[in-house]
Amino acid sequence: MQIFVQQRLQESWAWLAAAALAAMVLLWPAPARAQGDLSAKEIANRMEVRYQKLRTMQVTFLERYRQGKNVRVESGTAYFSRPGRMRWEYQAPEEKLFLVDGKNAWFYVPADRTATRAKVKESDDWHTPLALLAGKLRPGVLTRMCGTLEKQATKVGHALRCVPKDKQAPFREILFDMDEAFRLARILIREPGDVETEFRFADWRENVALAEVLFHFSAPKGVAIVDEQSLTGTSR
Repeated sequence: MQIFVQQRLQESWAWLAAAALAAMVLLWPAPARAQGDLSAKEIANRMEVRYQKLRTMQVTFLERYRQGKNVRVESGTAYFSRPGRMRWEYQAPEEKLFLVDGKNAWFYVPADRTATRAKVKESDDWHTPLALLAGKLRPGVLTRMCGTLEKQATKVGHALRCVPKDKQAPFREILFDMDEAFRLARILIREPGDVETEFRFADWRENVALAEVLFHFSAPKGVAIVDEQSLTGTSR
């Protein structure tokens, strides 16, 4: 069973890292009016300030993951609660859940009858973004993270391109599309190995009442919990 879980995890880590990477940006942001010809840094700051003011968020998303010629498209609803908590409910084509409760990150696919748990502060597989999500983000993350931060041409709203300073970063570049109010409409993450993950967002709901239970994972009866730390210990 452990071998099966490891195979399932290997297929999912890229998705998890991408989700975490996107969520890193989503959990804190900027003011809602563009005035004049804003620089890339000013656009990034406005987006950050917008989201920093919010305590909770809910959004509908569509995710497109491509590795070479293989493409997977999924959709669902995501919820965010500061500091550092998020819930991604994938509803189609397969039901699954990615949840960060502030201490642990959980990945659960009902069809597998297995839930994977990883400590946020200890898991290397989530890379830097997930660690930062646990209440460690500070204003100016994009300018610190990006060696190159530049504006992109767009007919509506604002667009930015980020190339990381760190050559060991898990991505080659990230493209951000925002509306006029600096709400994220799209994130495109390009990784080494001809891999890219695109998130499209719609119907943002801000400072909504979210039940506390959304950010706690309770394993259904009969579901096995596998600690990611023990799995990595056996595979490395």
